[in-house]
Amino acid sequence: MNQPKQKLVIGISSRALFDLEDSHRVFEEHGREAYCDYQMAHEEDVLAPGVAFDLVRKLLALNDAEHERVEVILLSRNSADTGLRVFNSIAHHALPITRAAFTSGSSPYRYVGAFGADLFLSADPDDVRAALNAGCAAATIGPGQSLDRGEGALRIAFDGDAVLFSDDAERIFKEQGLAAFTASEASAADEPLPGGPFKAFLEALTRIQGEFDPADCPIRTALVTSRSAPAHERVIRTLRAWHIRIDEALFLGGMSKERFLEAFGADIFFDDQASHIGRAAGRVAAGHVPHGVANEPS
Repeated sequence: MNQPKQKLVIGISSRALFDLEDSHRVFEEHGREAYCDYQMAHEEDVLAPGVAFDLVRKLLALNDAEHERVEVILLSRNSADTGLRVFNSIAHHALPITRAAFTSGSSPYRYVGAFGADLFLSADPDDVRAALNAGCAAATIGPGQSLDRGEGALRIAFDGDAVLFSDDAERIFKEQGLAAFTASEASAADEPLPGGPFKAFLEALTRIQGEFDPADCPIRTALVTSRSAPAHERVIRTLRAWHIRIDEALFLGGMSKERFLEAFGADIFFDDQASHIGRAAGRVAAGHVPHGVANEPS
């Protein structure tokens, strides 16, 4: 088996990792000082797992005594004082997270590059947009409780256009309609699509997958796209040109994605369209990628 070239680095906010909605409500209703007092008064109270907790747990389980394949770093708007409760909860849940940035209310996205993060997950949409603009894969995770995906392989699902690929094709669909999109994709079937914001993240997952026997790999990936034939061919040829492994590809032709994501058992799903994320969020952890034409002002 191949040796790892470099570790995958994930930056995550406190509200994506843990269920902090009670304390966040204190902040919203009573202000920063009351929030600080609340967190310090409850710093020995263990926080419940948040939406991205199981994802993080499974990512960290990819490490072993010989290889640190994944590092997770906490990037939080908490202060060091209020962040003590978060670190106490990390220790309670036995998560091997040792690095953190606490920014006392300012955006922590500026440390994404300094830590060399490949992915940033946050409950704050503004931080996510800033990280995307800085060239890091990033998604907004709706805060709340863990959906508890259980044990087994880490399963990550991606939308295609504006997530793995650029939004070039989706822009044609939005501006000219389905017929023009289909004709354009059929005529360009042999031309690889430009990469989107999550291309490098999928490449990193593929690199880790290459260290394991395919029959016993702890990571499984899926492309879950609204495309259908004949627009499927360009996608397949693009992934082939990138030398990227994808385990499952679902071409749904506009069908709703949530039941397929649940059937796949996704630990997380990334999509650029908020409507898709809203429907999926009750069944699987879902990250909105505010990138591309679907997220531009009308």
